[in-house]
Amino acid sequence: MFDLAEAADRDLVRLEVGEPDFDSPEHIVEAAVDAARAGETHYTSNAGLLELRAAISDTLDREFGVEYDPEQFVVTNGGMEALHLAMLSTVEDGGEVVIPSPAWPNYWTQTRLAGGVPVEVPMDEETGYALDAERVIDAIDDDTDAVVLCSPSNPTGQVFDAEPMQAVVAAAAEHDAYVLADEVYLGLTYDRDPVGLAALTGHPDHLLTIGSCSKAYAMTGWRVGWLGGPTELIDEVTKIHESTTACAGTVAQYAAIAAMRGPQEPIAAMYDAFAERREYVADRVDAMDGVTAPTPDGAFYAFLDVDLPGSSLDIAKRLLRERDVVLAPGDGFGDAGKGKLRLSFANSLEQLEKGLDGIEAAVREA
Repeated sequence: MFDLAEAADRDLVRLEVGEPDFDSPEHIVEAAVDAARAGETHYTSNAGLLELRAAISDTLDREFGVEYDPEQFVVTNGGMEALHLAMLSTVEDGGEVVIPSPAWPNYWTQTRLAGGVPVEVPMDEETGYALDAERVIDAIDDDTDAVVLCSPSNPTGQVFDAEPMQAVVAAAAEHDAYVLADEVYLGLTYDRDPVGLAALTGHPDHLLTIGSCSKAYAMTGWRVGWLGGPTELIDEVTKIHESTTACAGTVAQYAAIAAMRGPQEPIAAMYDAFAERREYVADRVDAMDGVTAPTPDGAFYAFLDVDLPGSSLDIAKRLLRERDVVLAPGDGFGDAGKGKLRLSFANSLEQLEKGLDGIEAAVREA
């Protein structure tokens, strides 16, 4: 849909893209400029600047209750490389990776890149795609190398409850498998305090934490993420990092330090804007005939069930063609996403109003 939208020669309501519509806060940009002018334009260690790893350690402890030493992190080129390194270090050739769905399509791709076999476990729409620990545990066996848990979820916005996540981690540990906790949206949790999975589990040796500056700090283009976990495994990951990208960009690492150590008021303002948009989208959907979606607990997505004929791709193309509204087809998020559409509310209230007006009109006039 992104390519179709880019090719369209007219103004569109772009609600398909999963990145903040805000620019990076000024103090982050200035930190990068200062670092570049000071000559900080060379390689860092493969693990990343120790100052940044200390900032990550302090931030995760303060905000999410996650306790890792700075040496237990490797700084990566975005959360995507953190996931890639996690897969490369835990998945053997032919090993299975259990993926509760609907889920981010890159989990399937990254599994195959590591030589693994994706095992999709669909969650129930009627529960708002809450984590069904029994279903996931039933899919874990001695062939399982890893389980991916993304909370808050892309594409549903679901925040998984602690108890089912703890049960999955314990079951994975029994089979000597790792849980890959994708927490890049954890800083965008609504209605409850955000808690990292590493703060909840008694099996830290079987857990890897994936994080990123991209979403909460509006730094998607800077490409700074991290992977945290047991020291022995992180040491091996750091060696692999030397053979992939060597290190994250030095200037970007200094920008990330500023994001975590600098003024937090701009970060809080972006959070408040996302929270307001989330309430607007939830209220609009609740008032619509023929459109439903679980209220998102986090991230900036709503996963819509729109009462129009055809596949999710058919519906998305129709909304683009007839209403100038661009959404992401749910089929790309696994079997549990078939027939659904992901709406990103990382856009202005004005654009969200136009987009939801278009969806509502399409259903009404169908």
